Amino acid sequence: MPAVNTAVPAAPAADTMPRGPLMAIGALLLVTLVGVAAVRLSGADIREPDAAAVATRSLRFEDRPDGSVAVLDAVSGRQFHAIQGEAGFLRGALRAMARERRKQGLGSAPAFELIARADGRLTLSDPATGERVDLESFGPTNAGAFAQLLTARPVAAR
Repeated sequence: MPAVNTAVPAAPAADTMPRGPLMAIGALLLVTLVGVAAVRLSGADIREPDAAAVATRSLRFEDRPDGSVAVLDAVSGRQFHAIQGEAGFLRGALRAMARERRKQGLGSAPAFELIARADGRLTLSDPATGERVDLESFGPTNAGAFAQLLTARPVAAR
């Protein structure tokens, strides 16, 4: 005959985490959330102030029938670059800015501002909507796609 186990199962272990540290962690989380909410609701600007502009260019962007996007100098009206193919970051940034213009019922006529700053930052700003994109936040390759627009010269007439 097989042996029968007659041992009584052990009772579940009691909670081993002391209550004091749990209360302290909870209080710290609550204080952090209240602090963040207070700053957000106060309207205080938490961004670093912008450095002086060292170069600025007013730009307009126009879709072309071939699927490219013409980049125009807003002052002279002359095309100086064409965005062709994927150009994912350029197109993505412009789509985001255009979406905000559509939400506010604005067209594509107002110029965008591309601003190079003394501290090396690059900003794409839309004065018509107040939107801005700090391009260096997306890495040097993506910011470089816009940086080339600061110094590009008009393309020859076709």
